[in-house]
Amino acid sequence: EIMAFVRSYVVPEGFPDSVTPSYVPYMTWRALKHFFGGAMGVFTTRTLLSSVGVSQSKVTPGAIAINWILKDGAGRVGKMLFARQGKKFDNDLKQLRFSSDLLLEIGAGIELATAAFPQFFLPMACVANVVKNVAAVTSTSTRTPIYKAYARGENIGDVTAKGESVGNIADLLGTGLSIFITKRNPSLVTSFALLSCGYLLSSYHEVRSVVLNTLNRARFTVAVDSFIKTGYVPSLKEGNSQETIFIHPWRHEPVSIGSRFGEAFQEPVSFVATRPLFEDERYMVTYNPTKDKVYALLKDHAKPDDILKAAFHAHVLLHFINVSHERKRMSSNRSDHYGNPHPRNMDFLAHIAESCKIVSSSYGTFRKKAKEQGWIMSESLLNPGKARLCVTRPQ
Repeated sequence: EIMAFVRSYVVPEGFPDSVTPSYVPYMTWRALKHFFGGAMGVFTTRTLLSSVGVSQSKVTPGAIAINWILKDGAGRVGKMLFARQGKKFDNDLKQLRFSSDLLLEIGAGIELATAAFPQFFLPMACVANVVKNVAAVTSTSTRTPIYKAYARGENIGDVTAKGESVGNIADLLGTGLSIFITKRNPSLVTSFALLSCGYLLSSYHEVRSVVLNTLNRARFTVAVDSFIKTGYVPSLKEGNSQETIFIHPWRHEPVSIGSRFGEAFQEPVSFVATRPLFEDERYMVTYNPTKDKVYALLKDHAKPDDILKAAFHAHVLLHFINVSHERKRMSSNRSDHYGNPHPRNMDFLAHIAESCKIVSSSYGTFRKKAKEQGWIMSESLLNPGKARLCVTRPQ
């Protein structure tokens, strides 16, 4: 009876048949993350109260209250402004989820830094609260799609409730342990370093354990690359495990979907030469050597399947370009002692023509194998640009 009582608070009804197999690893890492988060909360709250002047008799309660209200107000403004990200919460929810936890730790670090600079409490606390509220918006927005991926049947509400319950229990345990530790006045720097490492490590594994059956750009890239190199489309578990979780803001994206004409083509001659290859398609694919990027331009009547095919074609062309560059690089290294290194390959039209033949014969096979593996292909998660190529014909 005791175990049944505990289970009613931490696992959904019908467990384990009511959830997917990856539910347990996800909830384990989630609980561990909330444990470290609860422990960190004690340190940050204590530091903020000390920095704002609660422990100093010369500071009036009114001034303390105003500073605290301004801090919270700044956080709400940041939460409101970040909500405009829109569909990015659906497209790259794993990447945004981990980034939000990283922001949360940055905010906690700024809050702890107010202990060293109490005279700058208000600006530092405002910045920290803005950062933490942005993280909170991202966490809340990505929570439901993740729970939905674990629910079998119409039990998304039960899965969500139990997931939040587990998080709250772990948070309380972390808070209790941290209260006991703070009585010994440990080093703030050491405590922050240990708790942050534990929190971020748990967050990374939490997000890594999520198995989604939809193909966003990251998972689509994994699936297409595997198919091009081996003819095999990875399973849901394999594809999710190979997905890149942390993406640097300055990272070079080699493929752009739904691009503008001016970004894709350096000169009209390139467009004129490429256009005949895509007369029967509702898209065009090209390569800009200056930007080292493959562009997929969508025509004005492009449908969802055309967008998926354009993305597939762009990755096939990228594969040919990368192979060509690697060959040129190796040839250049061998000819260095003659002082005549080969220039970067500028004649990419042959690669585009070759990619058209490959795509026409293999795209249907890729779709079929992806469906067999359980992948749901939706162009909306690829987040294509809104630009469309309007081709007019002379009267």
